[in-house]
Amino acid sequence: MKDLKDRTVLLTGASGGIGKQVARLLAAQGAHVALVGRQADVLGTLAEELRGTGVKAEPVIGDLADLGALDDLVDRAERALGPIDVLINNAGVELAAAMTKYEPSELNWILNVNLHAPMLLTRRVLPGMTERGRGHVVFVSSGAAKVAPAYQAPYAATKAGLAALSQSLRAEYSGTPLGFSVVLPGFVKGDGMYQVWVDQGVKASPMLGSTTVDRIAGKIVGAIRRDRSEVLDMGMPVRSMFATTQLSPGFADRLARRMSPVFRTQAKTRDRL
Repeated sequence: MKDLKDRTVLLTGASGGIGKQVARLLAAQGAHVALVGRQADVLGTLAEELRGTGVKAEPVIGDLADLGALDDLVDRAERALGPIDVLINNAGVELAAAMTKYEPSELNWILNVNLHAPMLLTRRVLPGMTERGRGHVVFVSSGAAKVAPAYQAPYAATKAGLAALSQSLRAEYSGTPLGFSVVLPGFVKGDGMYQVWVDQGVKASPMLGSTTVDRIAGKIVGAIRRDRSEVLDMGMPVRSMFATTQLSPGFADRLARRMSPVFRTQAKTRDRL
């Protein structure tokens, strides 16, 4: 998928900082974008901006927590813009708390939005991509998938699931024109999720690193064009450190403790896109 001109992209989490910038980069390369999210006003404004560049853009209002509505969401996007060539599973939710403080409904919410919805959306678009002989799926994961910090057990589990899902699909579709990528950011400056943490009294460990909205958006689009299997961006070289965790579980255990956020309040901290 080196050339994105006139390709149709379904982008979830389009109302967030990363989603908006990804949409702009896609439009700059001539792609038509279905903007998925819950904020109709934000998505409407973004769609108008993208149309001004000469591409098609359509808000597709929907809540990924409603798993039964995902097929209809894809149907609406395809009626508006045509068959989906690229799916970017960017939407995510985060709720930081001690494990015993989560309500069952909160655990289901995190699992549904972060893992179940990307899995179901991917399952939905793959037959059409296979039939047309082209397609790419991106999963936006997190550095927490590599080393899971404290107070983020459900979030880290779902993000690790996305990395495994991408890897498995690459193996399953090896030798076909379909591609799959996982992008794993550290804390993203300028993105809503990171700022909510800061505002609600969470101090991130410097070992987690940080990156920017522009960098991650560029990494996502670049992963599509180059069929990158895994892109890790935490603002500093960490791949060798994460590789060591695979060889030494004890090191991984110590690293997870050092990378865990520091809370100045005991209240749950959450955000969603």
